[in-house]
Amino acid sequence: MIIETQAVGPFFKNGFVVGCERTHEAVLIDPGDEVEDLMATVRQLRLEVTHILLTHAHVDHVTGVAAAKEAFGVPVWLHEADLPLYEFAEQQGRLYGLTVRRPPPVDRFYDTSLIRVGDYEVRVHHTPGHCPGGVCLQIGAAGVPGPELFVGDTLFAGSIGRTDLPGGDYETLMRSIAEVLFPLGDDRVVHPGHGPDTTIGRERTTNPFVLDYRGR
Repeated sequence: MIIETQAVGPFFKNGFVVGCERTHEAVLIDPGDEVEDLMATVRQLRLEVTHILLTHAHVDHVTGVAAAKEAFGVPVWLHEADLPLYEFAEQQGRLYGLTVRRPPPVDRFYDTSLIRVGDYEVRVHHTPGHCPGGVCLQIGAAGVPGPELFVGDTLFAGSIGRTDLPGGDYETLMRSIAEVLFPLGDDRVVHPGHGPDTTIGRERTTNPFVLDYRGR
């Protein structure tokens, strides 16, 4: 599997290119301010982008969607519960003193369908708490639960997503982590929206926010 990550200021949010090494089909995950670097990676690796997949709709995760849609003309996917946030992207940007392009309409809302990317498939898990429509994108070989988890801002290395933004809820977030992410397996690699990669096992046993929640 091809996995490439880019992040730039001001948010230093991770955007991803995930592709199939055989067919060269690929998806963009959360194109934000680093979208030009993501698109350069696509060109360098001669990939064919087939979908734009969003883990959620906070402004730092969607600022590059318009440019990506123009470049590739492929469907934009989002969880329907985050549509109000997505449609509020320009206003979200102004809260940070930023000018944000209006993102294009969402083409598809996640359901139970698998999304194919060459020899791989994406399984979508709803993980609300950071925001209502947060999802985890689990990617691996077709027919088996994948080892790579793209979790947006639900879980970080040694931390968890914020719950003080509109639509956030701490108890909901912790249930998403404990009841949706952790059962996927300790060996699963976690690619968060900010910061370095980690694993489910590492966060289950060492994450101070998880340990504190369990101790209540």
